[in-house]
Amino acid sequence: MVFILKIYIAYILDLIFGDPYVIPHPVQAIGKLISFLEKRLIGFSNKKFFGMILNITVLAVTFTVCYFLQKFVIVEIYLMYTVFSVKCLGDEGRKVYRILKEGNLAKARKELSYLVSRDTESLEKNDIIRSTMETISENTVDGVIAPMIYMFIGGLPLAMVYKAINTMDSMLGYKNDKYAEFGYFSAKLDDAANFIPARITGGLLIPLSCFFLRYDYKNAWKIFFRDRKNHASPNSAHPEAAAAGALGIQFGGKTSYFGREYDKPTIGDKKREFQTEDIKKNIKILYMTSFLGLIICSAVYAAVLKIF
Repeated sequence: MVFILKIYIAYILDLIFGDPYVIPHPVQAIGKLISFLEKRLIGFSNKKFFGMILNITVLAVTFTVCYFLQKFVIVEIYLMYTVFSVKCLGDEGRKVYRILKEGNLAKARKELSYLVSRDTESLEKNDIIRSTMETISENTVDGVIAPMIYMFIGGLPLAMVYKAINTMDSMLGYKNDKYAEFGYFSAKLDDAANFIPARITGGLLIPLSCFFLRYDYKNAWKIFFRDRKNHASPNSAHPEAAAAGALGIQFGGKTSYFGREYDKPTIGDKKREFQTEDIKKNIKILYMTSFLGLIICSAVYAAVLKIF
C-alpha cells in the first residue's frame, strides 16, 4: 500500500501546486530529446520507418531513466506529481472564465490560444466557451485519467512512457506535408495508448461524476453511446460526448485550423446556448472525475493484489 500512498501524495501535490514552473519538468526533457532525434532522422527518405525509430528510442530512454530514478523516493514522488495536470487544466479554464466575465473578448481569445491549436482570432463568446470546454473534456483523458491508469499498472516508468507518447503526438502527430509520414507512428501510438482510458473516462467516470454533482448523468450516458464516434480522433469524442450530454450543450460544428475552416460533426443536443458558468461546471466535472478515477483505480489495484 506504500505504492498507493505515493500516488495519493503526487495527486495532492498536483491539486495544491499544479505544474512546476520553477523546477525542471520532465516533459521538457522528453521534448528536447524528441527535437534532437527529429533533426537527425527526419531527413531520411523512409520517413515512416525513421519516425518509428524515434518513437522506440524516446520510449526506451524514458522507461530506463525512470526505472532507475524511482529508486529514490523523493524523486519518484516528484516525477509522479508532474504526470498529473488537474490543477493546471482547471486553472487555464478559470483564466478564460474570469476574462469572459470581465467582457474582454479579445483577451479571452488570446488566452484561449495558449490552450488550443485552432484559430481563435475571430471567435465569438459562445465559440470561446465551447472551445474551452472541449479542451478541458478531452484533456481530462490525456492529462489526468490515462497517466493515472498507467501509473497504477506500471508505476512511474509506464506513466512517464505514456507522457512521452503524448508529447511525441503533440510535437509530431500532424497530418501536414512535414509530419504526415514521419509523425504517423506517433499519432497511431497515441491513439492506441488513449483507447481504453478514453472509454473509461467517457463511459464511466464522467457520468458517475455527474451523478455526484447532480448534473444529468443519464443524458451523459445517452449522448456518450450515441455520439462517442463523432470525431476525427478515435478517442476525443468519448469524454466530450459525456460532458456535453450532462450539461445539455453541443460541441463540434464550424472550427478553423491554420486558416482552414472545418465543419466538425456535432456532439450532444443543443438544448440551450452556452453560458460562461458552463466552464466552471466543466471544471467541477474534471475534478470529480479525477477523484473518482483515483478511488476506483486504488480499489482495483488493491483487489488485484489481494487475488494474486
